[in-house]
Amino acid sequence: MTSKAILKQYWGYESFRPLQEEIIDSVLQGRDTLALMPTGGGKSLCYQVPALMKEGICIVISPLIALMKDQVEQLRKRGIEAIAIFSGMSPREIDIALDNCIFGKIKFLYLAPERLYSDVVRERIRYMKVNLFAIDEAHCISQWGYDFRPSYLQLTGLKELHQDIPFLAVTASATPKVVEDIQEKLNFKVPQVFSMSFERKNLGYMALHEEDKIGRMIRIIKKQGGSGVVYVRNRRETQEIARHLLNHGIPADFYHAGMDTLSRSQKQDAWMTNQIRVIVATNAFGMGIDKADVRFVIHLDIPDALEAYYQEAGRAGRDGKKHSPCCCINRKIGKDYGVIWSPDFRRLHLFNSYITTFAIIFKSHTEQEKELYSILMWWSSPRSIRSIFCRR
Repeated sequence: MTSKAILKQYWGYESFRPLQEEIIDSVLQGRDTLALMPTGGGKSLCYQVPALMKEGICIVISPLIALMKDQVEQLRKRGIEAIAIFSGMSPREIDIALDNCIFGKIKFLYLAPERLYSDVVRERIRYMKVNLFAIDEAHCISQWGYDFRPSYLQLTGLKELHQDIPFLAVTASATPKVVEDIQEKLNFKVPQVFSMSFERKNLGYMALHEEDKIGRMIRIIKKQGGSGVVYVRNRRETQEIARHLLNHGIPADFYHAGMDTLSRSQKQDAWMTNQIRVIVATNAFGMGIDKADVRFVIHLDIPDALEAYYQEAGRAGRDGKKHSPCCCINRKIGKDYGVIWSPDFRRLHLFNSYITTFAIIFKSHTEQEKELYSILMWWSSPRSIRSIFCRR
């Protein structure tokens, strides 16, 4: 079957989105491929379609249990055999799952990168008829990225198990340096890099300076309607802000990395199924969250990096509807308080400038714009702020 026939049969679409078909063709030609696509750009189809066109199994590396479970569920709904191995499964369950990947009809095996530390898992992969290695959230492999995860460095060992099987690495956020690093870390042979525009025309980016940022947040949520995400810096604030929203009649809950896996899964499911409107979270709630009708994303603190902001703001507007606001609300700071040159104020001033030029940077991919993006990334880092004030 052709790629379009697969797309029609399993997903019901007549045509691909921009660049999807080119990425699929590159994979089918056996080339190591890197796809830079905005959030909601259809990255998963780029490995699911070619894997269904070839005999064997596609191994998908993903950092999040919730994302793995969701992808497996969606594939099974379409009649596609898929399975995930994650924490909480017994050794017997893992053993059966791996055997099914070798001897059964499983087309997709989802693994966390940490699983590759296991000799048992690696040895079983050796006996699988693998047709593709798909690396989701590929920026996590780069120490130059904002979300480096050491476990991703284990991925280089996959080539030792199946030397002729291509990698497809996908990400929604990568600087030019990270793009280079991904290819180097994964030992790309004949690399192909595809990059879509990262401009999201239906999203509005705003930096707001407010004396009462909690009050402004509540007004935005009540006016906007629909579901959304509020990002804060620490775990304590997630609970406080969620409680504040509940007191104002807004169904909300909190989420952070310090919670156990079951609690995080339950809270995410409640938000995904619209049992609650707003999830108040740290940056632990981000990658892989795919909800179509998110109408707003609000940051109550200045994000640490432009990449992180783009990734988190990208939760909004995946259904394509316009005017989904992405706001950064920070308390107004003035000269009377004697902190006009504080790092927080300077970072807020810089961030306000960033998001006024935000979409322009992502519209095209000239070397000048890539360099500008690199400079902005450096300026948004705490290190750069510290260096400014050391010189003053």
